[in-house]
Amino acid sequence: MEFLQESKIRKNFGHIYRTKKAFKILGVIFCVYLAIFLLLYIPIATASLPRVGPVLNYDGDNPFIVFDERALISAHRAGGALAPENTLSAFKNCLENGDYKVDILEFDLRLTKDGELVLLHDETLDRTSNAVEFFGQEKVKPSEKTLAELKQLNMGENFTAEDGSMPYRGLRGDGIPNEVKIPNLNEILDYCESQRSDLRYIIEIKDGSSLGKRATDRLYEILSQRGLTDRVIVGSFKSDILQYIDEKYPTVIRSASPAEALLTYYRFLFNVNLKNYDLKFKVLQIPNVEFFKTGGAAFVDYCHYYNLAVQYWTINDAEEMRSLINARADGIITDNPSMASKVLERQKAD
Repeated sequence: MEFLQESKIRKNFGHIYRTKKAFKILGVIFCVYLAIFLLLYIPIATASLPRVGPVLNYDGDNPFIVFDERALISAHRAGGALAPENTLSAFKNCLENGDYKVDILEFDLRLTKDGELVLLHDETLDRTSNAVEFFGQEKVKPSEKTLAELKQLNMGENFTAEDGSMPYRGLRGDGIPNEVKIPNLNEILDYCESQRSDLRYIIEIKDGSSLGKRATDRLYEILSQRGLTDRVIVGSFKSDILQYIDEKYPTVIRSASPAEALLTYYRFLFNVNLKNYDLKFKVLQIPNVEFFKTGGAAFVDYCHYYNLAVQYWTINDAEEMRSLINARADGIITDNPSMASKVLERQKAD
């Protein structure tokens, strides 16, 4: 009987000990999480407070930092809300429409089977064209076809205008206007440079690996021949391509990768001295995420202080545009440059 009672007592004490140990572990975990929360929350909560003094003038060498124009308007995919994205039609709409003016044309490049650089955002041709019908299969990539083959597609097939119409739907063969056939880089630059000599460009290399490196080589060759390297921001979401640019073409003005942009924002929150780092990029292109916009003018001043331009994408809301212009952002990348131009004009008038 005494043995049973002693066993029961030991069992109870063991249960109490394990319970205390569990609470102790939970307490440690709670304290760690609380410390992490406070470490991150306090800088984020104070993001709007200046880390450096207001930077109201600039005499550095970054051509994409602006003060006089109060934000450059960049047409995303050449203004994909107003005309079929990445087509000559969209570029003409930007440069020949008297209702608004763009400062930067943004577009995407992919390499074809015969080594041509064509304008296309997606990995395949399905979303924007009649490629599935024409080639008889889904998920055809530009790298699998020649430029001549791709030129037979209607790149405006699925474009929906602001009034809900689909003006290019169903056009085939000779009925497809050249303006909505897939353009190559030289065609676009020939047209744009014939219209204006002050245009700037944001060009994203979409391919990675060896294909992306070949696209990079070809892009640099074309830009160098045309003397455009100082008016172009080159970017990529592929880390191997950015590394390739840094190693082979270090004079290229490139944008930060998403990881580099996020790291720069955290450095801003903790007011890190960026002069201690060998930054390879000159432009931050910040996604339209609320977290990144909490810093406002304080973040833009911080970047300008360290010779970095700040552009935001993809901004299609007028109120957001006004807020970012007031924060002295260098660029507004938008699908609707007409709206951005109107907002900017109203801001200047005020």
